[in-house]
Amino acid sequence: MTLADDDLQLLRELCEQHGVNLDKVLKLLETVREYELKDRRTGVYDALREILTSKSPSDPVERSA
Repeated sequence: MTLADDDLQLLRELCEQHGVNLDKVLKLLETVREYELKDRRTGVYDALREILTSKSPSDPVERSA
């Protein structure tokens, strides 16, 4: 996904403020964009769910209690 430098910087700042993984947000945006171009959007929720539940190297490490 190609974003203007200002948009990418703003998105980066927002992700940092809210503790959200920037790579996942970019993947989510790209997936939504891909499905927008299709006549039928069958599977979009499954694709988004897969991204949200996947582990990313920059995700925070979960600590056991």
